[in-house]
Amino acid sequence: MRRTLFILLTVVLCAAAGALSAAVLAAGPSRVFDTITGGTTTSTTPTTTTQTTTTAPTTGTTTTTRPQTIPAGVTVGGLLVGGLSPVAAQAELRFFFARPVTLVVGGRKLKVLPQEVGAAAELKKAVDRARSSRPGVNIPLTVRAPRAKIERYVRGLAARLDRAPVDSRLFLRKGKPFVTKSVDGRSLRQVLVVRALFTAVKTHDRAPLKLVFQAAKATVTQNSLGDVIIIRRGTNRLELYDGMKLRRTFGVATGQARYPTPLGRFEIVVKWKNPWWYPPASDWAKDAKPIPPGPGNPLGTRWMGISSPAVGIHGTPDSASIGYSLSHGCIRMLIPQVEWLFGQVEIGTPVYIVAS
Repeated sequence: MRRTLFILLTVVLCAAAGALSAAVLAAGPSRVFDTITGGTTTSTTPTTTTQTTTTAPTTGTTTTTRPQTIPAGVTVGGLLVGGLSPVAAQAELRFFFARPVTLVVGGRKLKVLPQEVGAAAELKKAVDRARSSRPGVNIPLTVRAPRAKIERYVRGLAARLDRAPVDSRLFLRKGKPFVTKSVDGRSLRQVLVVRALFTAVKTHDRAPLKLVFQAAKATVTQNSLGDVIIIRRGTNRLELYDGMKLRRTFGVATGQARYPTPLGRFEIVVKWKNPWWYPPASDWAKDAKPIPPGPGNPLGTRWMGISSPAVGIHGTPDSASIGYSLSHGCIRMLIPQVEWLFGQVEIGTPVYIVAS
């Protein structure tokens, strides 16, 4: 009986061990409990894996995507962009358009960037057209250039470059007339500059532009100044100059100490032939009467009044007074000499009266 139970138990254990081994083999490598050692071991029995491979059908043609380029020989605004990618072409055109316009002023050069005058090029539109054009075609590069902004820029340029003329100036240096040199001015011809600058940015022409000026001539020059009179009160002389060149010297009579001839710069304001003499508002003439032209007239035959009240250059019948300070403030000359001087000078002629 005991023998029979032992045999049945052995069969059951073997069946269980077989089932366990089959399960381990099916699960692949794993860590299992060692019934003998009481630890774990790793099974190295390989597992069987089933793979499914899907093969796409082939058509026999391989398609390769390449960067799109502009057709060969295509130019935009005169710049060759054929063979370039759109991005590269746009970069080249941006550099091409941004080149400055050179303005030449004498020996100076001024650089004007297109954006300074408000100009902008339609780069993307031009490149898009170039991409779809035929080889060798020239595509225009359209430029927006607001004329009002160009005019404003040129007005600012004129404010910097225009020069007002400088007239010659007359003054005394060491007791003689000295005339400074005149300087002609200039005025920028703005209409012509606006037109040329507008054309340059629109057509991409970057040839230097020579600025055009209108000459502004000085009104008074060394040659045009004319006559100058210097009266030397201390030596009773009158000198007539043509600018800085002495023409003639005359003896005169000037004012006595009580009625001195005034010093300073004046000019001739009136010229009379055969003048009347009218008594001035002075104590020495309070009872005098007007004297008509003629031999007894104290003014002689000519009167050149200066811009000092009641003072003038005139003739005198009293030739003995010439060379002395005997007048009541006026400048007396011999009648033939004052008649000659009267015919030489004009109203506005400068008259300097100096002490020496």
